Amino acid sequence: MSLPAIYARPEDVEQAFYEAIARGDAEQIGLLWAEEEETLCVHPTGVRLTGLTPIRESWRSIFAGTRLRVQVEVVSHWQGSVLAIHHLSETLFVGDDSNPRGPLHVTHVYARGPHGWRLVCRHASTADDGQQALADAAPHTLH
Repeated sequence: MSLPAIYARPEDVEQAFYEAIARGDAEQIGLLWAEEEETLCVHPTGVRLTGLTPIRESWRSIFAGTRLRVQVEVVSHWQGSVLAIHHLSETLFVGDDSNPRGPLHVTHVYARGPHGWRLVCRHASTADDGQQALADAAPHTLH
């Protein structure tokens, strides 16, 4: 395993993450995570993985079975001095199938440490656009 790069911005980590997915490179994805016991990855299946070893193994397993292409749309970004949160929408293309899967609602949480920005949490879930349309149409009261 090579040494991890130092990422100056959370967006740089995110770009490296999606480039690694495009290559099917589980080793590179493993290098993007913070070296914390509480790192968390929730795949769209609902499986919650805590810690680097289970997260790395899950990506190895995903890439062993298929090739993925991901179209990403940024929904929102928030960044403080040591923490950043990105909300995204992903559309997946699996193998040679041209039919899109998704969309997925994705949240990435990044932390800045002594070696730059790293991913500490990824949570992906399937989108229910019908329910979202109802929620968007409902009046919102701000308190």
